Amino acid sequence: MSGPARTTSHASSKAAVLDVIRAAGTISRVGLINATGLTGATISTVVRGLIEDGLVVETGRAESTGGKRRVLLELDHSARYAIGVHLDHAGITYVLTNLGGAVVGRISRPGAGAAKPADVVERMAAEAAALVGSVGIDRERVLGLGLVSPGPLSASAGMALPPPTMRQWSDFPLDTVLGQATGLPVLLDNDATAAALGEHWSGGVDNAATVAALYMGTGIGAGLLVNGITYRGASGNAGEVGHICLDPFGPECWCGARGCLEALAGPSAVVAAARADKALARAAGLGRRRSVSADFAAVSRAARKGEPAALELLERSARYLAVATRTLANVMDLEAVVLTGPSFAIAGAIYLPIVQEELDRAFFSRANHPVRVRLSASAATASAIGAAAMVLQSELVPLHHGLRLPGNLVESEPPPVGA
Repeated sequence: MSGPARTTSHASSKAAVLDVIRAAGTISRVGLINATGLTGATISTVVRGLIEDGLVVETGRAESTGGKRRVLLELDHSARYAIGVHLDHAGITYVLTNLGGAVVGRISRPGAGAAKPADVVERMAAEAAALVGSVGIDRERVLGLGLVSPGPLSASAGMALPPPTMRQWSDFPLDTVLGQATGLPVLLDNDATAAALGEHWSGGVDNAATVAALYMGTGIGAGLLVNGITYRGASGNAGEVGHICLDPFGPECWCGARGCLEALAGPSAVVAAARADKALARAAGLGRRRSVSADFAAVSRAARKGEPAALELLERSARYLAVATRTLANVMDLEAVVLTGPSFAIAGAIYLPIVQEELDRAFFSRANHPVRVRLSASAATASAIGAAAMVLQSELVPLHHGLRLPGNLVESEPPPVGA
């Protein structure tokens, strides 16, 4: 074997070994052989290279089982870091993660608003640098920056069809301009797919074969995991559950279609309905117009306090979302659904039982297996964590280099633990 084939084999082996060590915490070389199915010679070569690169360290020996005690391996978590940024109209979330994916620094700042993209990028570069500086990390150890935002995204032009609140970002070359501003490699992805990766990387997804991370921020989307690998589709925009049509004669959606889930039941639709009800608007404190996120949070707080009109609005939204989730579950034969994103961080307790009841009642394959629904433990920051994980994966595995949207080559991602 020579040339590209040898490089591909080595890169995928390295990816598999890194992922297993990360997930296991500590593991022996024999454990790696059992978990990956690779030969002892391959494991020996890959581990030696990882130790030489400073990514993996030997950390003592396992308990004896009658023979020689096996040397244990673990990631050197401080060897490399990655920045994850979630860009949205309402807010920008930054996280700094170590090699193991643990968050070591986190800040939230005002969103893009109506500012010019170039000005926002300049601010993001300064805020990302400030985050790294506040943690005291050597900048040379920062592999790159993952930037995620509402989709759909284009590999060549950033946001090809941004939501109405971010129209000025249409075709703005985000990765190029931000890369120049930060001096770091920049990868783009949509926020829902990144949220799914964030759940997987932080251990928020169990061993289910097919999982959807249902994401709700200012819009609605889904990230899909198949056997631990994010499925992105031809352009990196799979999982747009917010644009499943639930009523062909329904309201027009910003995407150009009618009756989409997002138009019927997304945060903007909830806020518009709440403002149209003057009594509810007063009860929820919807005075001057703020961001959709802030107003949705106000309606959610009113519902939690027992305001019946607010609770009815959110439950109606949840029923629409439950039907769309059932559609996705039927198409993908899902085993699990994770509710994530800033809006679910606020109102997930209202949505979860309604989604679970719909799947228990009408999921097509319910006689074969249930679909488990749960609320993410890191719903507010899962997208930013996924953005950083995207960098850790892509920069540590040569196959990813040069890709703006890493999902263009799904098969180059590290396989799941035990593959």
